[in-house]
Formats: sequence, structure tokens, C-alpha cells
Amino acid sequence: MERHRIRHLLAVTALGGLLLMGCGQGATGDNSSSKDRSGSGGATGFPAPAYSGETDTDEDDESRDLAPSPDHLSTFALDVDTASYGYARRTLADGQRPDPSTIRPEEFVNSFRQDYERPDGNGFSVTVDAARTDEEDWSLVRVGLATRAAEQAGERPPAALTFVIDISGSMSEPGRLDLAQHSLGVMTERLRDDDSVAIVTFSDEAETVLPMTRLGGNRDEIHDAIDGLEPTYSTNLAAGVETGYGTAVEGLREGATNRVVLVSDALANDGDTDPDSILERIDGARREHGIILFGIGVGSDYGDALMERLADKGDGHTVYVSGEDDAEQVFCEQLPQNIDLTARDAKAQVAFDPETVERFRLVGYDNRRVADDDFRDDRVDGGEVGPGHTVTALYAVRTKPGAEGHLATATVRWQDPETRAPHEESGQLDTDSLDNTLWNATPHFQVTAVAAYFADALRKGDDRWDSLPGACGLTELSDRAEELAKRTEDKAVRQLAETIAQAKHLDS
Repeated sequence: MERHRIRHLLAVTALGGLLLMGCGQGATGDNSSSKDRSGSGGATGFPAPAYSGETDTDEDDESRDLAPSPDHLSTFALDVDTASYGYARRTLADGQRPDPSTIRPEEFVNSFRQDYERPDGNGFSVTVDAARTDEEDWSLVRVGLATRAAEQAGERPPAALTFVIDISGSMSEPGRLDLAQHSLGVMTERLRDDDSVAIVTFSDEAETVLPMTRLGGNRDEIHDAIDGLEPTYSTNLAAGVETGYGTAVEGLREGATNRVVLVSDALANDGDTDPDSILERIDGARREHGIILFGIGVGSDYGDALMERLADKGDGHTVYVSGEDDAEQVFCEQLPQNIDLTARDAKAQVAFDPETVERFRLVGYDNRRVADDDFRDDRVDGGEVGPGHTVTALYAVRTKPGAEGHLATATVRWQDPETRAPHEESGQLDTDSLDNTLWNATPHFQVTAVAAYFADALRKGDDRWDSLPGACGLTELSDRAEELAKRTEDKAVRQLAETIAQAKHLDS
């Protein structure tokens, strides 16, 4: 599929870093807007909302006097969570269908590598492409945002990591505490001498087992602390969070990247179990000290909703691990990657052209929606993104009959982590993209399509969910995934094919 040229709307010099495809005939989505739950923002300039910063627009850009209605804007905070997909894989492998309320389509899509062109330096690249579904006038649009490759990010600052580890009785199940201990041990050998680690445990009470300790010369002490962890009583997650952030504040290092890493099944059953109260504890430390939370979920019974809310409030994100391969990837690859930060409070806004677009629908990001008017309000929280990340947003778009020309402009806005200076980058989409159909797209595009439609199939039991245009059954999805696994020779795609096959078997 031809990738449309990215139009650089800004002179970006600071740090920073959708797919939807259809398959077969199915029900059409009919949500005509993607408003924030608290209300949609007002209209702004078109095709890209006006920005007061320095711009360098292409001379062939057309300016329009027409301002779209709020229904032609879609605004959301960036999110790189993947826990929903990981937990669904684990649940299906155990012979059960996941609860539809735990299915977040954007986390399925963002679990797979993308082939977006990355920026040469700091900031984001914006890729916008699309394809037609089998349903008349319905197209599927992918907005892809990418930061520079992790290996291009240069020397990262030292890390100060506070691990808050659940040692409640439920963590004695194989694949929980033992998995965390193994992974922490491997990670300890891979961190640098100038990095620091603290360990806090919690069951009915919380305890700082190891204060903030430099790796250099102290690895044996850190290994001893990890090896000595044993499961005990109930789960006072609130105490763990409070003590963990307190320990992180005590060990705060100037010039270092300070993180709290929560490892838990998030099944709070002791002490303060009110999510809002726990979230307030995180929010204060986040605002005052800028400490970001990284949530790592484990266990066959898992408090998915609580962990996700904690990570969102803590400006971080969540992953789920079900085995040693997952755990080593998270602790030894993803976590070090997230030590660095290239963009703060990143948000995206997509402006659909009312002359060519009849309706559209953002898929997922249900709790990441932002009021349209808040896109350039830098006091409003966005997402934190590091080097090597990609973020994909998915839209179902119904075009007007005979539509020609401009379809949409996608803009990402973020703040420099050091200076808090705002920056933006944009990309365009026009009707030429609709010459292609799904199964003529690149393998990466097709993998993303299969992941999105798999989430759609698993979420159908949720009364709040309308099927995507062109939705198809698990049998067709299984066949597509199997073919893509052979073509790509990608381990993650092979796992996707196996997971869809498990879901199909449960339905048979």
C-alpha cells in the first residue's frame, strides 16, 4: 500500500518519539463521533487545527474557511498498554473465554511490531493509511505514530527503579512470584552500574526490603533480597503503593529517571481497597515528583481494571506476563526501554473532512478520550512515550458517495520531557488511499487488521460494544492469522494464530 507523504507542520527540534481493516460482510458501526465522556470540544481550524507555534507548511497546502463541527474531531491521549491482549492469551490458553469487559482493542493492536517510518531525530513520525472494506462506503483507517528507534536514542540517564512486589498468598501460584523473582534476577545483571534499585513488598502490610541501592558493587545484595521473597497473607495493595512511592521519593535521584514498577495480580482484598483512594496516593506523588508507574500484571486471576487505572493515573502503562519468555521480554527489554522518556502528555487529534466523510468511529481508547478543546491545553494529561515505541489508532470511516480529495488530518502534540515546550507533527490522508483493499495491504497492515477483528470477536458479549464494519468470524480470522504467521515468520504472529485457534475451539 502506498504510504502517503507526511507533511511537516512544525519545525520540531525537541525530544519526543490506525488501522482498521475489514473482512467479510458484517454489521456496520454507526457512531458518528468520538466525543470525550465529559463532552465534546468545540470546532477548530481545518484541515489541521490551528497551532500558535512556528510552522513550516507545504506551499501546496490548501487553507479552508470551513470549520468542522465537533463531530468531525477525534481526540485521545496516547497509550502503549498491551496488558489486555496478554491477559486474553493467558485466559484462552487456560480454556476459558476472557470477560468482554477486559478486552481493549487498542491493546491488541499495539501488541505487534509496526513498520512505520521513524523520525530521523527527536519527535514523532505520523503515518496515515487506509483501505476499503467489503461494506459499501466503509473504509478502515490507520493512524500510526512512531518515535525514533531505541538504539538511536543515545546514552540514557541512570535509572532509579522502585519495585513494589505483591507477596500475598495468591502470588504463590506458579507463574506469579516465582516468575517475578526469575525475571528480576536476570534484569539485575543487565542494568548498568550507575542504575539504582529499591524493593518494597506488600501482603497485609508493606515493607521496604531494600532501600534505593546502586547496582555497582551491590548486585549480590540485590539478588539476596529478590531470592528471599516469599508469599504470605492477604493483598493490601494500597499499603504497597503508598510505601512504594514513599521509598521512591526517599531515594529520588537528580538527573535520573525515577520509576515505580508494580508487580501484582492486582486483587486487592485488604486495607483500603477503594480504587479512587489508591489512585489519589499515586496522583500526588506523580504531580509533585514526576514519578511514573509501570504496571506488570501476573496470574490467572488478575485485577485487570484496577491495574490499568493505576497505571493511567500514574502516567505509565501496563503489560501482562504469563511465562518466562514474556517476563524476560518485559523486564529485560521493555522496562529498560521505558527508562528513557521522549514525550510527555502526548495527545492525538484527527480532523475528518466533513466534505468527504459522513461518519467515523475511533476503536478502543475508551478511557483515554480527551475533550476536543483540551487538545492544546497542556495542563490536561496525555500519555508518556519513550524511544522505540509505536502507537496505532484505529478508525472505521464511512465516506460520502463519490468522495474525492482530502479525508483527514492527524496531528500529535507532546511536550519536551525536560523543558515542557510543546511540539506538534501532522500527517494527511486523501481518497487515493481507498484504491486498496485489506488483503492487498502489507503483512504488517494485515496483522493489525486480524488483531483488531479478533478483539472485536471477543468483545461481542459486551452490551456497550457495536461490531466493527466488515467483522468476520473466528474461522476466517484463524485462517488469515495462520497464513500471516507463515509469511512473516514472526513469533508474535504465530502466537496470535494459536490464540485465535484456541478461541475458535472454545466456540465449536
